[in-house]
Amino acid sequence: MRRSAVVLCGATVVLAGAVTAVPAEAGTSRTAAPAQAVTKVSWKKCGTDDYPTLECGSVKVPLDYAKPKGRQITLALSRVPHTAKKYQGPLLVNPGGPGGSGLTLAGFVASNLPEAVAAQYDVIGFDPRGVGASKPALDCVPGYFNPVRPPSVPSTPAIEKANLERAKSFAAACGRKYADVLPYINTISAVKDMDAIRASLGAKKINYFGYSYGTYLGQVYAKLFPSRVRRLVLDSIVNPHGVWYDDNIGQDYAFDARHKALMAWIAKYDSTYGLGTDPARVEAKWYAMQAELAKKPAGGKVGAAELEDTFLPGGYYNGYWPYLADAFAAYVNDKNAEPLVEAYQNFAAIDPSGDNGYSVYAAVQCRDAAWPRDWKQWQKDNWAVYRKAPFNAWNNAWYNAPCAFWPTKSLKPVNVANAKLPPVLLFQATDDAATPYEGGVAVHRLLKHSSLVVEQGGGNHGISLSGNACLDKYLARYLTDGTVPRGHGTADAVCRKLPDPKPLEAQPAKASALTGASAPAASVPGGTLHGLLGFRG
Repeated sequence: MRRSAVVLCGATVVLAGAVTAVPAEAGTSRTAAPAQAVTKVSWKKCGTDDYPTLECGSVKVPLDYAKPKGRQITLALSRVPHTAKKYQGPLLVNPGGPGGSGLTLAGFVASNLPEAVAAQYDVIGFDPRGVGASKPALDCVPGYFNPVRPPSVPSTPAIEKANLERAKSFAAACGRKYADVLPYINTISAVKDMDAIRASLGAKKINYFGYSYGTYLGQVYAKLFPSRVRRLVLDSIVNPHGVWYDDNIGQDYAFDARHKALMAWIAKYDSTYGLGTDPARVEAKWYAMQAELAKKPAGGKVGAAELEDTFLPGGYYNGYWPYLADAFAAYVNDKNAEPLVEAYQNFAAIDPSGDNGYSVYAAVQCRDAAWPRDWKQWQKDNWAVYRKAPFNAWNNAWYNAPCAFWPTKSLKPVNVANAKLPPVLLFQATDDAATPYEGGVAVHRLLKHSSLVVEQGGGNHGISLSGNACLDKYLARYLTDGTVPRGHGTADAVCRKLPDPKPLEAQPAKASALTGASAPAASVPGGTLHGLLGFRG
């Protein structure tokens, strides 16, 4: 969830008028919103060194679509405009979350698609309601993840009580600060916002490209507005059958497998790291390190829970493996905690944009679907997971625990089955931990005209535009003329995964590499994208 805030400015589009009071549980209708006045977006230049052609704008939308003339909120937009004579319309992009800012992603996508393809689209980024530069932006408890937190594993009643009190207090704080807003921070409202953006752009249909949770936005948008979908790309796909409690349980097993893959990689390079050649023994040393940190946090910042946070990004993206391995080896072999503290600061420490992202994450997931309200159910399920897959089980449970006490009622998940769409392109890695492979298969079956491209053996989360030319070939073809692969069996096309990274070669490179969360970007394919996608979604 560690992301940098991007401030974008621009003129506002008014979709509806004056402020009125909002009922606490309104705004849940899944039908199209009542007709609204639409004004085109006015764009201003807001380019960066990396993305000099970026432009900024904003749009006002109803907080409650059942009351289009009621209270308005503001969505921040970004754009890289098309330059080709052939124009294929807006391409909305989203990096996931829930809670991820999509403003910079527009620049990334436009820069990393083949130039001739990107030139045919207005690539549109947006901060979903509650996120980043959109207003209001949620921040329920600033500093909620400040170290040192209680250990995740509730091995004593005192540890469990401390973590429960944190979760309850977070949910209560959100209810106090945003009682009038929380009922409307959900996926259904967000996809209605996407359609409002479409209208403000003057487009009859949109093209859409979403990663991670952004794939669920795409699924739900397509269900609510199938006639307004022109092209749809979903990468690293949320399983709609598990929204959201079961999906999180499924993640726990997958992240444990990815953690074991990292341990095996470290064992492979024992000559570099000196932690042993047996992956099981390397893993035992990791858990011994965690036990030590529970008693004496490194640098007063990295306790047992923070260690889990630090290594969790390695489950999303193996480009972080060399940096994590260096920190692990330094702590175990040299009794040097500085690299571990530095890794935590770069890959796991939460800044204000992360506080905002987590607040929106909780608001969306807790509102979208029912969660167990009986803590005994959480205990039963998460201890069962922990016995088989300990790495992320309780860390993830506490991350989501505010949903057991959330102050709004839950909605029902959307049935995204859809036979009304044009061809849809799906990307999925077989060993993805954040959105396990089964989700890609399920959505392939639910979206009648979809094609599934699989990265065999790949474990990264977010695989297109990450350096795999085979995957990107299918993406470019689809965005050029709508062509999708058609195969037989579960997958329509299969690509080999990219090679795993190598250890960092020289000590000066190691020292300079851990200077920022995007450190791997310069040397490892996909680093820039994974810095934008963030973690936990």
